[in-house]
Amino acid sequence: MPIPDHLVEQVRQQADLVEIVSEHTRLKRSGRTFRGPCPLHGGEGNNFSVDPAKGFYKCFVCGEGGTVFTFLMKHLGMSYPDAIRSVAERVGIEIPDERARHQEVDPNQPLYEVNAFAADWFRKRLWDDERGKAAREYLERRGITRETAERFGLGWAPEEWTALGEAARKHGIDDGRLLALGLAKESKNGRDPYDAFRARIIFPIEDLAGRVVAFGGRILGEADERTPKYLNSPESPVYHKGSVLYGLGWSRGAIRKEEAVLVVEGYMDYVSLAAHGVGNAVAPLGTAMTQEQAELIARYAPRAILLYDSDKAGLKATFRTGDELLRAGLEVLVATLPEGEDPDSLVRNQGQAALRRFLDDAVDVMERKIQILERKDFFSSIKGTRQAIDSLLPTVRAASDELVRSVYIQRISEKTGVPRETLEREVAEAAARDPRAPGPLERRRRDEGRRAEDFAQQPARRDMRTNAERSLLLLMVHDERWVEEAAKHVEADALSLPLYRTLFQGLLDTEGHRDAEGEWLTRFPAAVQPLLEELRGDPEIASMVPAEAFFRGSVSQILERAHLERLAELTRELNIAGPEQQMLLLREKAQLVKVMRENGYLRRPGFVQALTQNSPRYRAGPD
Repeated sequence: MPIPDHLVEQVRQQADLVEIVSEHTRLKRSGRTFRGPCPLHGGEGNNFSVDPAKGFYKCFVCGEGGTVFTFLMKHLGMSYPDAIRSVAERVGIEIPDERARHQEVDPNQPLYEVNAFAADWFRKRLWDDERGKAAREYLERRGITRETAERFGLGWAPEEWTALGEAARKHGIDDGRLLALGLAKESKNGRDPYDAFRARIIFPIEDLAGRVVAFGGRILGEADERTPKYLNSPESPVYHKGSVLYGLGWSRGAIRKEEAVLVVEGYMDYVSLAAHGVGNAVAPLGTAMTQEQAELIARYAPRAILLYDSDKAGLKATFRTGDELLRAGLEVLVATLPEGEDPDSLVRNQGQAALRRFLDDAVDVMERKIQILERKDFFSSIKGTRQAIDSLLPTVRAASDELVRSVYIQRISEKTGVPRETLEREVAEAAARDPRAPGPLERRRRDEGRRAEDFAQQPARRDMRTNAERSLLLLMVHDERWVEEAAKHVEADALSLPLYRTLFQGLLDTEGHRDAEGEWLTRFPAAVQPLLEELRGDPEIASMVPAEAFFRGSVSQILERAHLERLAELTRELNIAGPEQQMLLLREKAQLVKVMRENGYLRRPGFVQALTQNSPRYRAGPD
């Protein structure tokens, strides 16, 4: 059950915003306010203002502002409920934890407990067992201190075949659960199952809730042909490797602060970077970057820098990963390290500052592709140029940002001399054949599936439509009269994000049922509860005055955008349609333009340009 509004307000009023912010930046009194450098964007001037009387902060450079709760959410990555509970604990207000009382029993809880037992057992073997000495010495040589190893729960799996299994059985853990989690394997000779991880340094893999879901194991030294360097847990009821990133739970705060994520190849690269003060990295788990992983990264940062090896396999992984991240809407850069170096060796030998220089020199993934093709002399012949274009166009098609896609096409045209129109036609034809290529209405958006607090991180990157939709939902959450008005003009299907559609419909379904105790809030599906909490605590509502104008502007933009997207879709379809199909499309386009003109959309300043540029020109607000 959500925290009651009266308790939220009580906590906010009793909180000492100056004291809390002062823990993260220097503040000095300036009249009735306090000023200092902004801790949110890392500014140096005294542009960050805290008003203790009003309980609000504001940065006049990055534009961030809000209450004590939004400060903790944006600076420390807390969720809205956790921020309230954190402040409540400081001021001595008890918040009833209804979550524990209503929480359903997780059928996989026994498996999580087995993983927790195994993680603790591996950790003790590393530090308390003489057999872990070689592993301790290996970590020391790699620059991994005990403090860092403990921070990430590193452990050691002894060489014995059944050591973990025997320890587990003594604690009442049966072989079936060890087998289900991939901690043990069936014996072919009919004996007891044997341990899957042996003679390896162990890296526990945690989900975003901090639960151990799997393990990675690395041998000491270099691997031979028969022994893989890394061994990873298989898929299990609690672990789906394509939906988890190693280190994200530890790094997400730093990633938000840096507004960039470093993508490295493996566990050791991640831990080594963290040991040397680089805290905004993640690593895929022994597989190619998946769509789900890319979209997970997009929740926390607008930009990704790839730090893979520069050998043939590393470059292949770099570009495959880059395309997946482009589909998720990120800006993708590639950092090129010296030959023979990887992130781990670089920071060990030369320190964090050396790595920062290469990060600063990172180039766009498309530019890196062109550099490599140029170095291999692809552009000096007709055949090579054709092959180069074939290599570059998948990255063009992967870019979900139409402006980025346009820049890529222009860059390829300049490099090859092929007319832009020809390249655009090639991209369109390939997209029509590719089931993965996102269409104008189906394109995956970076906001979809975000946790509640993630929506507030980069509002400027939301497009015109989702910005308007969020403004409409904000009004509806805070004042029920806008629910009734919205129902007259907008249908749930008009909203672009599934999460928004679910919340919109939930607000319609609960109309007339609001109560002071907040019981009505429990009627919403669990998936939208975080978003609902975030909107309830969003201070932006105070600036939406007059509310009527913001409501009209939001509704107008939502309806306009539906027409704009269909018009853009028709334009693309016309480029590849046959003569008969073109006639049908032209009739529909003419009818659509007529409707838009009748509704006054074409007379709106800047709207005609937006039809072709598809740019986030409008903010949801007064017309």
